Amino acid sequence: MNSTRMSTIVQYIVVRRDLNWPLGALIGQGCHASVAATHLWHGHEHTQAYLKDLDNMHKVVLGAKSEEHLNKLAKKLENNNIDFKLWMEQPENYPTALALRPYPKDDVKKLFKGFNLLSKQDEPKIVSETSTETKTD
Repeated sequence: MNSTRMSTIVQYIVVRRDLNWPLGALIGQGCHASVAATHLWHGHEHTQAYLKDLDNMHKVVLGAKSEEHLNKLAKKLENNNIDFKLWMEQPENYPTALALRPYPKDDVKKLFKGFNLLSKQDEPKIVSETSTETKTD
């Protein structure tokens, strides 16, 4: 594939933003998906090129609005013959994150329209027990 020389090889990771989990737990889900995708396609030429330069790996971490949003992306990727791993939280068996194997960025970036970079503002709000806010039932 000629685009490998023209385009940076990246790994796209998408994490659900609607889970009311601590930021570290969300990052862990993305890490699980990333490692699994890298393992599954370890022998692929793009994965090998990606792993040859460990100090210069590129990842793009995006947020999905919901489980439905993540599942629609998975279907879109399947329809476009894109290699990815949909990470399922166990034992509950629901999707929390998705990662592609490493790809030339120009080959896959168009598939992520409508997804934004995961940001700190996506972190769930944690109210401390010493908060002066009044709860209403």
